[in-house]
Amino acid sequence: MKKPMSSSYKLFGIFAVHSPESCPLNNNKSKEIFKEIYNKLKLNSTKYEVQEINGFYMSVLEHEWIILVKANSAHNIEQLCIESGISSYNTIKIVPLTDYQDVLNRINNNNQE
Repeated sequence: MKKPMSSSYKLFGIFAVHSPESCPLNNNKSKEIFKEIYNKLKLNSTKYEVQEINGFYMSVLEHEWIILVKANSAHNIEQLCIESGISSYNTIKIVPLTDYQDVLNRINNNNQE
């Protein structure tokens, strides 16, 4: 029997990478999608149980974006990336992230056993 998923929100990183040819700075179709991505992320956050968007950063020369979100599930984030248009010209990697202090606490607790 499967355990129910935790209802607490976790921090995830969405790493999106595209080619120079599909970059919104170089491609008109990507540019139009890009202009609406943030609004679509905000509009659909509740639908996909994304509690908040903590940051949306990009390295223009690397053609890579990093979006930090608090969410219940990577599967929901996947759907949000599809619906917002991010995945239409980016390869997406969704990674759970852990705060440094939480890892340090885990290490210290393991050392006490």
